[in-house]
Amino acid sequence: MHVVLAFLAIFVIFVVALRLMENSMIYFPVKYPEGFWQPAAFGVTIEDCFFTAQDGVKLHGWYAPQEGARQTLLWCHGNAGNISHRLDQMKMLLGRVKANIFILGYRGYGRSQGSPGEEGLYKDAQAAYDYLVSQKNVKASQVVIYGQSLGGAVAIDLALARPCAGLIIESSFTSAKDMAKHLYSFLPMHYFMGVRFDSAAKIAQLHRPVLIMHGTRDEVIPFELGQRLFSAANEPKEFYPIQGATHNDPYLVGGDAYYAKIRDFIEWIDDQ
Repeated sequence: MHVVLAFLAIFVIFVVALRLMENSMIYFPVKYPEGFWQPAAFGVTIEDCFFTAQDGVKLHGWYAPQEGARQTLLWCHGNAGNISHRLDQMKMLLGRVKANIFILGYRGYGRSQGSPGEEGLYKDAQAAYDYLVSQKNVKASQVVIYGQSLGGAVAIDLALARPCAGLIIESSFTSAKDMAKHLYSFLPMHYFMGVRFDSAAKIAQLHRPVLIMHGTRDEVIPFELGQRLFSAANEPKEFYPIQGATHNDPYLVGGDAYYAKIRDFIEWIDDQ
């Protein structure tokens, strides 16, 4: 009996510790002023945008308009750094894809207040969308939601919560539990996680055009999870393997073909 009780005590401690440590194992925010907060030095012209989530958290984002652009990319980035660490990619996107860009700074990241969490990130994305519609006069039919890595899960949730023209998902996963199985295969963590990010179940409910891209050498999120996410999606959909790309370099390794794929998808949506 003493052995059983000891085992149960250890088990309870493990589950409680896991729940307490979850967020620190998932989110790696970098707060302002750390980062690259001089967009002009990168040759990028942006507008600082401040808005408020439904639960009162003050948020910050960058809006980069392009003359003559009809579509706007609402960009949900990955779990590390802040929006300023995406300036080089933003510059390359603006130079190769005819679309406005609005990149969201999640709570706890960059100049946004608060602390990150799954439900909070969903609220942040909805607040960014609502800001685009109300303050930048962007129509739902002109919003293309773009999610990278963890941001893919945020983007998919947003596409369920708000109407949009289409969805671009890059280097993302099926669920947090599937990622836990991959990263911690020696521990049964996936059975006790509170965080879900259940993208596969959510994307199966979507009926919007979807482009899913994934690096063939992704060392963080397995290529297979990108393929499984694609399998769960409804038509119209397209899967684009980024040959030779790892997790953080598709925009560099993908070359002209990578930008052409994004550009063609946006132009196709615009013609619908």
